[in-house]
Amino acid sequence: QVQLVESGGGFVQAGGSLRLSCAASGRTFSRYHMGWFRQAPGKEREFVAAITWSGSSIRYADSVKGRFTISRDNAKSTVYLQMNSLKPEDTAVYYCAATGSAVVTIRATLYDRWGQGTQVTVSS
Repeated sequence: QVQLVESGGGFVQAGGSLRLSCAASGRTFSRYHMGWFRQAPGKEREFVAAITWSGSSIRYADSVKGRFTISRDNAKSTVYLQMNSLKPEDTAVYYCAATGSAVVTIRATLYDRWGQGTQVTVSS
């Protein structure tokens, strides 16, 4: 099993950048496809980005394409989300998640390990 801990959230002005990290414990991190999701107050959790275990395939939500970059370092058991050109609508709690599914997926229900979340607040 893998346990996940996010960090790197904070308060930033519109147009700024943040880099989120998700550190995983356990020796099986490299077997999992990883995803980032976010949830704003009063809204459902939504997909942000996902990456295969090898990093060979990546998917993004349309709302973050060209601004966010997901990456991973299996040697460090860490997945990252670089967020540039942040907008107020990016304000949310950001969660990383791991899935043992055969393919990388945008469906939250297919992720079986979740971190506790980190708050990102973007001011206008």
